[in-house]
Amino acid sequence: MRIAFFNGPVQNGDFTFADKPGKAVGIRAAAALNTLLGEPAAPHLWNTVTLEGDLRHQAELAAGANRHQHEQARIRAKYPEGVLPAVGVVTDADPAVARLAHDMIRDRLETGVLSVERTATVVCSSCAHMTGIGSPACKACGSTDLVKKVTPQLTARRPAGAPVLGPDDVHGRRLAHLENIARNVPDQLVLSRTRAHGISLAPFGLAGTVLDPRAALHVAVLAAAERHGAERAVMLATETATAHVAAYGLPFRNHGGIRLGYAVHGKVPYGDSLLGRLYEVHRLCEAQRALFEEWFLPLYALRERGGIHPGKLPALVKFFRKVSVAPSGPETEGRTGDVRRAVRSGDMGWLMDARTVTHLLPAFPGRDAVGWRR
Repeated sequence: MRIAFFNGPVQNGDFTFADKPGKAVGIRAAAALNTLLGEPAAPHLWNTVTLEGDLRHQAELAAGANRHQHEQARIRAKYPEGVLPAVGVVTDADPAVARLAHDMIRDRLETGVLSVERTATVVCSSCAHMTGIGSPACKACGSTDLVKKVTPQLTARRPAGAPVLGPDDVHGRRLAHLENIARNVPDQLVLSRTRAHGISLAPFGLAGTVLDPRAALHVAVLAAAERHGAERAVMLATETATAHVAAYGLPFRNHGGIRLGYAVHGKVPYGDSLLGRLYEVHRLCEAQRALFEEWFLPLYALRERGGIHPGKLPALVKFFRKVSVAPSGPETEGRTGDVRRAVRSGDMGWLMDARTVTHLLPAFPGRDAVGWRR
């Protein structure tokens, strides 16, 4: 079975990778894992269907600006020199993703997995934006004049007794606490949302709404996996993000023989001032620093799925310095095979084996390892 890793789509907010490198952990980890497996590079995935984006573009939309072009320009600005990665980007509102979403929704409506039914939702009287039940104010305009309305919506009901997140859905060691968190959702989920941008649900009689972005993220991964030729698509995300989207992705984890799962990674303390001092102490050159931040730390974040504590940085830098200067022997091919089997099973224990990592490092020429130059 061909397995490939994809980053959980990054929200297209107000940041760049230079000022917030932590946003790139999933992208970097996916690139490293795919290279270890001998897989082609995967595109970088982006989430553009956000309320923040709608608010940001209200004035531009009123003036006739093209939302898609604006989102693309913001994505380009995230990368050094504004150049997109060679493997390209995929957003949750791309035409290919929308086509796949429509096909999947149509199929699931026919099989009863999804329904269009009259459902009670809370709507803002001022701007008509849908808000969550129990929300004190509209997140779009701030109004507290909220009313409950019964209107047609795209919905999904969880099959009786079916878990939102099962042990086979998470790559690697089972996370029982994550499974428990993810299941704390209503049995009925509303999958239509009021947005100015996204996958339109008008073909299903729901004009003015789009597919909930938490569901659309999964379709974007499946679309990228289909283009990649993978049979198993693994989406990298933090525990919080996985718990937040899992229920909404439940109807969208399988398509055409492709099965989608999650690989959980922790956050990386890139901004900790200790890192710079450690680089000086251990005399890491620029290429070593790039490889440590863009290859080693993202992979280590898959071991420390709750997040890398800054207190571990001294030991990690020392270990990396040791393996980066050690000579590589002739056993590379055999060790690569062992690592590939471990990666496919979700075992990252090999990463702290000095001899193994020493043999793997030459395959990653520093700054090119993650698909873009620093």
